Amino acid sequence: MKTDQTTRRQFLATTAAAGVAGACAAPASAKPQAALGKAEHCIMLWLGGGAAQIDTFDPKQMGDAKAKNKKPGSYYPSIDTVVKGVQVCEHLPRTAKLLDRATIVRTVNHNVIDEHAAAVNRMHTGRPTSGTIVYPSIGSIVAHEKADRGANVPPYVIMGYPNLTRGPGFLGSKWGYIYLLETEAGPPGLKLPHGVSRDRQARREALVAKLREQYLAKNPDDAAVKAYSAVSADAYKLAGPKFMSTFNLGEEPKSLRQSYGDEFGQRCLLARRLVQRGVRFVEVAHNLNFINGTGWDTHNQGQLNQHELIIELDKAFSTLLLDLEKHKLLDKTLVVISTEFGRPPGFDGGGGRGHQSTAFSAVLAGGGLNHVGAYGVTDDMARKIVEKPVSVPDFFATQFAALGIEPHKELYAGDRPVPITDMGEPIKALFA
Repeated sequence: MKTDQTTRRQFLATTAAAGVAGACAAPASAKPQAALGKAEHCIMLWLGGGAAQIDTFDPKQMGDAKAKNKKPGSYYPSIDTVVKGVQVCEHLPRTAKLLDRATIVRTVNHNVIDEHAAAVNRMHTGRPTSGTIVYPSIGSIVAHEKADRGANVPPYVIMGYPNLTRGPGFLGSKWGYIYLLETEAGPPGLKLPHGVSRDRQARREALVAKLREQYLAKNPDDAAVKAYSAVSADAYKLAGPKFMSTFNLGEEPKSLRQSYGDEFGQRCLLARRLVQRGVRFVEVAHNLNFINGTGWDTHNQGQLNQHELIIELDKAFSTLLLDLEKHKLLDKTLVVISTEFGRPPGFDGGGGRGHQSTAFSAVLAGGGLNHVGAYGVTDDMARKIVEKPVSVPDFFATQFAALGIEPHKELYAGDRPVPITDMGEPIKALFA
């Protein structure tokens, strides 16, 4: 007997058909593909400790740390830059003349305040720490996405502070970093032991390779040994004279080395040479020797000599931009100045500054971007965001997009899909 009511079987069939059609069509909520840049390399200058935006890239009215009521404000006067309406600290005069090649992102923000380690992790992985998964650092992701394995160079090099935050996380050891202790010595793990000739080293490598091969024949599912084997093979290739010659800074003109400045500057020079050789991501940590007593962590008396760091940064950063430009590498290389958080406008009991993550500055330069001098606006004390906030995921998405990496793609932790950013969106103005 016919009925106007839909039978259960008809309902299921109709629902299934609609589901198939929906699966074949693009979901209405799917994000459009972001505009992608063509940069091939990234050099990140890391200001460990938390650089004060109000004393560097987002200056405001002058404060007074010595006044009875410790008037909030900038510690140093500001100067104009080549970009109309954009000012920086007076100790950044060389950078000021090159700001048409860069963008100060003044509205980076996150919610980590008192924990340096957690904030460093946030600004290296783009995510909060998780108890179930170890996320890869931005350096490892760039290495994973951009590495040319036939280039016989490491895709990822660190000069500074090696730790888990900067590691490959779930991507695996193949996408970890090479760590440099001394600028001109090269990675210690790639140097031959004293008294060991290349022939002797080759025999050692052959013996180890044979033992490893025998082990894997009996234990084919040992992923850790497989990964270690791949990393070791790459390291042996890198130990040759061609790559190791990269560390001979004596090949550079004396005037250029002087322009870069002291140890931090020499590491920036080496970063340019590494990029020339084909390295995809280089992190150079600033304040290696705490030249002002506390580095960028300017609590109490650390504030007094902060200018020593700023002057050193100005010399190295400005020279790096011009040097990359001279070698026709600036449009191909994204240069990033990053830090874990900023500093509030007020002064503590010792005349220094505390922590602030509600608004702080980072810098993007080169990389073929459409630079605007400064992006985003903070209030009169650089404490709160007034216009154009940039979340950490947004900042990461912008870097990925500049490097031609789709910021909406997914990586995989085993079988588990993990978005490459935590729902970040690139800063569209830089890709116009």
